Amino acid sequence: MTVVLSARGLAKRYADTPVFSGIDLELAPGEIVALLGESGSGKSTLLNCLAGLDEADAGSITLAGADLRAMDDEARSALRRKELGFIFQAFHLLPHLSVADNVALPLRLLGQRDNGRVVQMLEAVNLAALAGRMPRQLSGGQLQRVAIARALVHRPRLVLADEPTGNLDARHAAEVLELLRRCTHEAGAACLLVTHSEVAAQAADRRLRLDAQGLHGE
Repeated sequence: MTVVLSARGLAKRYADTPVFSGIDLELAPGEIVALLGESGSGKSTLLNCLAGLDEADAGSITLAGADLRAMDDEARSALRRKELGFIFQAFHLLPHLSVADNVALPLRLLGQRDNGRVVQMLEAVNLAALAGRMPRQLSGGQLQRVAIARALVHRPRLVLADEPTGNLDARHAAEVLELLRRCTHEAGAACLLVTHSEVAAQAADRRLRLDAQGLHGE
């Protein structure tokens, strides 16, 4: 099986306090894996370590065939720009850019200009008609759809989603989850979805729970 992300024996602590240890994880193309756990269990910290934004204290991380922990900061940043897509609970769209320009941003960071790809992604999330609008003119559900388009526009191998439905009502959350599932599968990207929501977890192909004993399948 082709593996997008592989983590082995991953551990993290802050001072004398362990956050997690002994984490083994593999993600395959086209699958969504839900990561559940209580508040403070280390889910977001694990996500940051897998992205190379935070430094693990032990273990290995291989992303798209590259040894993440062996890289310097510049190489990690380059790998993230190419291979990672991020979706956040707070959206993190740039308020002074239009919908289309927000979606185009990952491509521009890679030195690419592909208006056709931007249009394609906006059509995929049913927002082509709103390409010229500013983020302040959109609803929460629309903002999250823009965030999904932005995360996938550069065809990343891995999508990391941190509570992407946390700010949405039930109807919009269901729409966003279905959209994320469809777009991820079509792109052949692996997605790790951090959530407190059992409803969100139901949209995943696999469910994992992080607690003091480590990472467990459900």
